[in-house]
Amino acid sequence: MSEERFLDQWKENEEEQIINLSLRPQNLDEFIGQGNIISPLKISLEAAKKRQEPLDHLLLTGPPGLGKTSLAYCVAHQMGAKFTATSGPAIERAGDLVGILTNLEAGDVLFIDEIHRLSQVIEEFLYPAMENFQIDFIIDKGPYAKSVKFNLKPFTLIGATTRKGLLSGPLRGRFGLFFDFDFYTSADLSAIVKRSANLLDIKIDDDSATEIAKRSRGCPRLCNRLLKRVRDYAQVIGEGVIDIDITNDSLAKIGVDKKGLDDMDRKYLLSIANLHNGGPAGIEAIAASLREDRISLEDVVEPYLLKEGFIIRTPRGRITTEKAYKHLNITYPKEQQKELS
Repeated sequence: MSEERFLDQWKENEEEQIINLSLRPQNLDEFIGQGNIISPLKISLEAAKKRQEPLDHLLLTGPPGLGKTSLAYCVAHQMGAKFTATSGPAIERAGDLVGILTNLEAGDVLFIDEIHRLSQVIEEFLYPAMENFQIDFIIDKGPYAKSVKFNLKPFTLIGATTRKGLLSGPLRGRFGLFFDFDFYTSADLSAIVKRSANLLDIKIDDDSATEIAKRSRGCPRLCNRLLKRVRDYAQVIGEGVIDIDITNDSLAKIGVDKKGLDDMDRKYLLSIANLHNGGPAGIEAIAASLREDRISLEDVVEPYLLKEGFIIRTPRGRITTEKAYKHLNITYPKEQQKELS
């Protein structure tokens, strides 16, 4: 997007990556939330340990910033295995993948983030590696070409994707375990705020933890980001303790409102409400009026607005709901009521 967003859960700068490593849970018992994933995963891990086998290949899907990478770390730690991380776009040639796979020891965990972005050639190299722990590599070209078979040590592949629909059927079918991440509840996010505050040696009261959680859009990455900004205000303006007044004041200055919306969200809603008469408005028209990229709006802005019921997608376009008008403190038009009825 042309405008840098504080609440962009896709982006994680270098400073955040370093801090978030220290906040990352070390095992599944420390992992907060996603109970529908953690419970069955623990059973699968214990069963694999008893059989002294690697865990089945695992596919994690869901929006960015919900803890897919953290869970992969926890799985490796729980299995006592070495963790190797890469991403789909980073593996450009078959030789890159061969180098990674041949360096894995028995039981190691290979994590591929954004696995849907692997090229078709790389995917086809992965199929025998996942099924039989073997890869066939073609050396030389033309009449001198020959196939060399590499035997791999049994490993666990953990793939993560924000776009499950873009995964090819053959690749998806080679995973034994599938888990979908969902947005976190305020109670789980409040627990994450308290845990992170404790690790960062920050004093915070229950009301402040709850308030930060409510404005975090159901996302732990944003939750920790807001906590760090509130901490800055507490240390400079307050007395180093995060209370509800410091929390409300600092979040207001950042531009994050009570519902977790920022300036970009409000511009999006106002664009439909004012420029497109509440909708229905096509995404291309909205993107043009905001001078933003369509894909960025669909991936970054819309998911939370849809989840919270501020907009509705229809075959004819996007429509702002009465809830959005109330939040923006503007009059809800009667015509819009007819459109939704």
